[in-house]
Amino acid sequence: MSVEHTIAFVGGGNMARALIRGLVGTATVGADQIIAADPDESKLRTLEDDLGIRCTGNNAKAVEEASVVILATKPQLFAQILPGVAAALGGDTLVISVAAGIPTDLIERALPAGTRVVRTMPNTPALVGAGATAIAAGSLATEEDLALAEMLFRSVGISVRVLEAQLDAVTGLSGSGPAYVFAMIEALRDGGVQEGLPEDTALQLASQTVFGAARLMRDENETPEVLRERVTSPGGTTRAGLDALSGGGFAEAVRGAVRAATRRSVELGKIAEDAES
Repeated sequence: MSVEHTIAFVGGGNMARALIRGLVGTATVGADQIIAADPDESKLRTLEDDLGIRCTGNNAKAVEEASVVILATKPQLFAQILPGVAAALGGDTLVISVAAGIPTDLIERALPAGTRVVRTMPNTPALVGAGATAIAAGSLATEEDLALAEMLFRSVGISVRVLEAQLDAVTGLSGSGPAYVFAMIEALRDGGVQEGLPEDTALQLASQTVFGAARLMRDENETPEVLRERVTSPGGTTRAGLDALSGGGFAEAVRGAVRAATRRSVELGKIAEDAES
């Protein structure tokens, strides 16, 4: 299904590029319907050459043409960019944010009264069309706004709706989660090397194992607990490995990572609010 909107991206970094590639590649939005703004000319040239969209170094020029504006800059830059976005914004334009920790009420206060805002938290596997995005409504966002946001982000993976109060936890889980998985792949590789495998072989086996396990769980539509029990024989090798993980505090360490990243997301929101005041 295609979308009849002109979409402006304020920011042309990795997440913007991933979403634009997904939108164009799935024909959800035509390249001629997308304009991106960024101060980095090299990013703009890459977007123009690779994806055929229009680009500008002027945020206001991009925003004033759009019926949907996607704020894809770093959270620390919001105080700097929002006044210019507000000045150029049309009266019926939907604003979608992908910034971690920036609450919708802060964005709404910086934009013209009545502006509809949707906040999202995607993750980096969107770069390969395997992202996970959580979507939450601002105070004025409609059901149609949420449905549109879901459609846009499904072009780069899955999208789910959550309450905005849950987005910090989403940031701690799926937003930061790819880095935790990469750290596990590192550890699996290093464990294989310690046991005598060549490094490139160990890395290939480790990455495919993680990929395969995730796909098996998705395709089987089973819980991780059920699948773990299926491959764990009493007194076997997998049981020995799981016991070592348990003894090393593996589960609590992962839960602690989610907890720490969630707390940092909350802190970023407070920093943004303090900067506004």
